[in-house]
Amino acid sequence: MAMSLALPRPPKAVIFDMDGLILDSEILYRKSMVSAGEQAGLAVGASIYEGMLGRPWPGIALLLKEHYGEDFDADAFRIVWLSHFDALIEKELRLKKGVTDLLDVLDRHAIPRAICTSSAHFQVRHHLEGFNLLPRFDAVIAQGDYAHGKPAPDPYLTAAARLGVDPADCLALEDSHNGIRSAAGAGMMAVMVPDLMAPTAEISALCTAVIDDLHACCDMFSITESHS
Repeated sequence: MAMSLALPRPPKAVIFDMDGLILDSEILYRKSMVSAGEQAGLAVGASIYEGMLGRPWPGIALLLKEHYGEDFDADAFRIVWLSHFDALIEKELRLKKGVTDLLDVLDRHAIPRAICTSSAHFQVRHHLEGFNLLPRFDAVIAQGDYAHGKPAPDPYLTAAARLGVDPADCLALEDSHNGIRSAAGAGMMAVMVPDLMAPTAEISALCTAVIDDLHACCDMFSITESHS
């Protein structure tokens, strides 16, 4: 059962991460990375994968080289990894609990919303088109739209600017540590919906709230409506 969500002020915009927040895809990225690693004769442990969560590809490539050596061909490994991932998403990709319900609530309140992701635009289109979700967002901020990726605040600052809303009035929804660092650094109300990783003490201190699923956000808007 999700906790109800109390925010310090009503949000004027909601900004969603994608992987692990809208899509139940982080588990598929992990499964595909492990299977790609097995194909390449590499051991892929939790410490490697967890460091990648929420980061754009250039940051992931650096982490791979740090772990496997400077001569490691990260781009070649990525091709194999994504081929394993693409095979999985065709059969196993699902929406996270509460996504469409929350979008319905935002429609009723006419609250603008954006996707803010470390993935590329083509990946956003590919992953969401089957769910017909892209038309329900006012903007998509993806790799290439900002100077520095998560955990830097640039992606969320770009999203707020694109929507024309002060970052302090934006509710940012994230599942990863790096995403929370990015949203909090941008000055937003950063709410974590944990997926593969629970919040640490550092991350909890950056969060406005930690909730079980997106239904808690629906409840918050319902409470706001009933008292307006």
